[in-house]
Amino acid sequence: YYGLWFTPLREALDAFVESTQKEVTGTVTLSLYKGNVSVVSRQSEHSLYRTDLSSFTMGESYDQKDAAGFIRILGLPSRSRALKNSKEKHGTAKNAKDSQTKPQEVAQ
Repeated sequence: YYGLWFTPLREALDAFVESTQKEVTGTVTLSLYKGNVSVVSRQSEHSLYRTDLSSFTMGESYDQKDAAGFIRILGLPSRSRALKNSKEKHGTAKNAKDSQTKPQEVAQ
């Protein structure tokens, strides 16, 4: 047993991490106190963080109504799997549909 180290999965994960982390550089200063960690400062030549975009109260850049659609789209794979599993278990997807929260009832 080598913890799946010598497998195509590990090689694929390594390639993913390498490609997504090319621009990750810089320094972060943390404060550690009684089991808490706080970011004190961060600096990076390639930083994507912008304080003007990091708040949900930023005026016209963010519309709270967008969240409902985003949540529905983000949840589609989970809902599809639940319907599939219910159909396999009960022979019908109707039970899973009936037990799901209707989209218009989510995040109003």
